[in-house]
Amino acid sequence: MQVKVKVITNAKKEKIEETQDGLKVYITVPAIAGRANKKLIEVLAEHFKAKKYNIEIVAGEKARKKIVEIREAH
Repeated sequence: MQVKVKVITNAKKEKIEETQDGLKVYITVPAIAGRANKKLIEVLAEHFKAKKYNIEIVAGEKARKKIVEIREAH
């Protein structure tokens, strides 16, 4: 399944909010050297109870708005 995600970096705490467009994900790390993308995948994996390797950013690698693919484990 593909999910639209808006990422908010440098948040005080990590949380996920559902919006009309998709998800708004707050993460505590800055967007430096891919650390925010790595943390985003960790937070989404925990939220969807999926393995990190089943989650991939398919669009918006360097943007706030991303499209994330979450694959089902087989």
